[in-house]
Amino acid sequence: MTAELRFFWARLNANYWFYPALFSLLAAVLALVMVWLDRSGFAEFLNDVEWIVPSRPKGAADMLTVMAGSMIGVASTVFSITIAAVAYASGNYGPRLLTNFMEDRGNQISLATFIGSFVYALIVLRAVRAEDETPATSGDAVATALPGFTPQLSLLVAYVLLAFCVAVLVFFLNHIPSSIRINKVLEGIGRRLLDAIRETYPVEDEFSDAIEPKGGKPLTAWNTGYVQLIDFEDLEKVARDRGCTFSLKVRTGDFVHRDMPFLEVDGCEPEDVEKEVRDCFTLGSTRTPEQDPHFLLDELVEIGLRALSPGINDPFTAITALHWLGASTSEIGRRDLRKDICGEDAEDCPVIPLPDNFDHYVKRGFGAIRSAVATSPVASEVMLDTLAKAAGPIKDERRQKVIKDEAERLAAQARLSLKGPDLEQFEVHHAEFNREFW
Repeated sequence: MTAELRFFWARLNANYWFYPALFSLLAAVLALVMVWLDRSGFAEFLNDVEWIVPSRPKGAADMLTVMAGSMIGVASTVFSITIAAVAYASGNYGPRLLTNFMEDRGNQISLATFIGSFVYALIVLRAVRAEDETPATSGDAVATALPGFTPQLSLLVAYVLLAFCVAVLVFFLNHIPSSIRINKVLEGIGRRLLDAIRETYPVEDEFSDAIEPKGGKPLTAWNTGYVQLIDFEDLEKVARDRGCTFSLKVRTGDFVHRDMPFLEVDGCEPEDVEKEVRDCFTLGSTRTPEQDPHFLLDELVEIGLRALSPGINDPFTAITALHWLGASTSEIGRRDLRKDICGEDAEDCPVIPLPDNFDHYVKRGFGAIRSAVATSPVASEVMLDTLAKAAGPIKDERRQKVIKDEAERLAAQARLSLKGPDLEQFEVHHAEFNREFW
């Protein structure tokens, strides 16, 4: 249940309507509270402040009308600019990056601020009474000694919100062009990937690979879609209660369809735990970054492949992607790849995830981009350097050999793709790589 709540909260934050809706509710509550304070006489102290000139009803109504109109206009502009930026980024860097921009907190908060201010101004405007209007209640004339009803304290808060909106607009105009810069995009993906690796594999300087599955009778999928969440806590509880062992055949991010084995049960009959086990899996139409480091790894690979395609031919973007791949590979290579599912009871954990050894991650990253890198003289040399630097901090010889084998595959691929002086230069670099690092 805890994992499901975390997943629900993450997906809720990824929706573009959540923060605007939340800010609108908060603004409505703030407006009602401010008007109540004005009606109750708490704004009378403003008459003693010399530098605050009390507003008349017409001036207050005009000001709030302008604020409401401008805020909804700016909100529309902000939304249009955001959609244009998202369309540009997803078209150039890959549609998979749409999730990253939808989850951008800067864009969400900017839009929410303007919409919230619009709601506040509209609600306060309703409370303003002109000088020739009959008060709705005896409390309408309490906030000021002037005729009519002008919510002075509410108006002062509106000015503060207006100043805050100007600051947010300046931030947004700087944030949008900054957020679609490719280096910034790659940095965001890379840092998020490093955080996901540290969270998934918290134990460092131990080099055990994942536990091998125990096998058993298969339990098949009941629907079609991507595995978005596996609630390991509830899955462990079911396994212990029933006295059986679950060996997973899928990981978060894998695509499943009906009657496809996604789990093997040992120690009890699959039919006895089928309903409880299926409740621990969430399926959806798209992959999500939550609980899935492979998703972020694939994003780096996708950007690199697009950059090296003949239509774009941007090797320096691919080089930046290689650098972040190297950092993530080095981070994985220094960690215990047994997922900490059962905590203190890890030794006899009845839930065995699908094994993800170091070789798997190297193939998923560098192996997926290798053939495209081999066509670029610059990128191929950088990949050699990146592999060497990734292997440097890794103390396990087996994992170092996996990286060396990947470098040899790159060399073999480059010999098929490069010719003439480019190939000669690569061979010199490859020889230096073997001599210096191995």
